[in-house]
Amino acid sequence: MDLGIAGRKAIVCASSRGLGKACARALADAGCEVVVNGRDAARLEATAKEIASATGVKVTPVAADLATPEGQQALLAACPDPDILVNNNGGPPPRDFRQLTREQMIDGVVGNMIVAVELIQKVIGPMTERKFGRIVNITSGSVKMPLAGLDLSSGARAGLTAFLAGVARTVADKNVTINNILPGAFDTDRLSSVLTNAAKQKNITKEEAAAQRAATIPARRFGKPDEFGAACAFLCSAHAGYITGQNLLIDGGTFNGAF
Repeated sequence: MDLGIAGRKAIVCASSRGLGKACARALADAGCEVVVNGRDAARLEATAKEIASATGVKVTPVAADLATPEGQQALLAACPDPDILVNNNGGPPPRDFRQLTREQMIDGVVGNMIVAVELIQKVIGPMTERKFGRIVNITSGSVKMPLAGLDLSSGARAGLTAFLAGVARTVADKNVTINNILPGAFDTDRLSSVLTNAAKQKNITKEEAAAQRAATIPARRFGKPDEFGAACAFLCSAHAGYITGQNLLIDGGTFNGAF
């Protein structure tokens, strides 16, 4: 399918690896010029070269911490008027909520809510003027199905979801959409780290921990990043203008609910 966004300019945050990288690759495959972002300059440069080589489109790496004003300025200097913004950020590490300090809670809310809101504030005006804009926020399946230990991540991302639910309705008539994708267990470095920790706690091998986790998923497997990227690219496409304010849960059927 031609997604109708060839030549559009896209920013994908936290895209040097994992789900962010998959989204950047899918948008590049659709013909978008892409700005990729991360804090590891070497890894980011390698990702940019890989995507550019595979797709033939312009890919610009911006190594920056988007939790800082300077980082956001650098990102938008590379792409002042994006047509597409994919917000993404790693969540806080698992931790008993009793152990969270005030500083850690503030950092979690900044990273998983405030940064996305700030970036949207900066790009949404030009999007409405051009009568085209696609904003996708990568949150988490834990927004719908909270997990103990991920309370800070779940709470901050749920806050972002509620915050933008009203905003999405105010710009829908300008062909600007705001949607969220809620990933479950995907085969990424983050999942690998989680499985390593689980294996240590249970005194089993990592392979056994992975098998136990996969067995809890109706699809009986972990998601593939390129599956996630394809879903993101469609929500950013010219065909998705009537989809806004929605939460797309991609978890292999783990959430056991009809709505």
